[in-house]
Amino acid sequence: MLATILLQIADESVVTSGFDAFQKIGAKLGLRFLVDILSVFVLVRFVYFPIYKHRELFFTYFIFNTVIFLICFLLNKVDLSMGAAFGLFAVFSMLRYRTEDISMKDMTYLFLVIAMGLISAVTKIKGAEDSVEALFVLAINATIIILAYLLESTLLMKKEGAKVIVYENINLVHAGKEAELLEDIKQRTGINVHRFSIQKIDFLRDSAQIKIFYFE
Repeated sequence: MLATILLQIADESVVTSGFDAFQKIGAKLGLRFLVDILSVFVLVRFVYFPIYKHRELFFTYFIFNTVIFLICFLLNKVDLSMGAAFGLFAVFSMLRYRTEDISMKDMTYLFLVIAMGLISAVTKIKGAEDSVEALFVLAINATIIILAYLLESTLLMKKEGAKVIVYENINLVHAGKEAELLEDIKQRTGINVHRFSIQKIDFLRDSAQIKIFYFE
């Protein structure tokens, strides 16, 4: 009888301690995930989207970030080393889609959302409370967002746009006629082009592909 009571008490204590541990991990997970998803939302919605208008990449960015965050957070609970975390981060950051080309800027934002997921999951401050760690993670993510915004804006430097045009006046595509070519491109396009780069010359069709650069 006594043994049965002791076993029941022991079982109840195990269940209680397990529930407490689960509740503690769940609270930390929820707080970190809230900081992470909020940071990604601000970056994608208010920095990336107003400039590039690629709504179809929203799903990709949020899913990549969430998966990286959950994997790193769970593995971090079994003593995942920082080296292993960055190795996992590097594998995901090198992924490319074979069915559709992704621009360098889109890949850069993919890199950023993966980095945010990693930072939010594994960043620790020894002896600090969960709320303090969350604030520290929020500060790091905010720094990334602010830096991305400043680099995308015209506050630090003029924003340069580029287009590729087909140019048929092959006589001006010649060494020593760069100034005439530049002036002719300005008049034809109505764009204040400040430099250009000749991509390809087709002598059979008397045309050339020229990449023009201008400040937006």
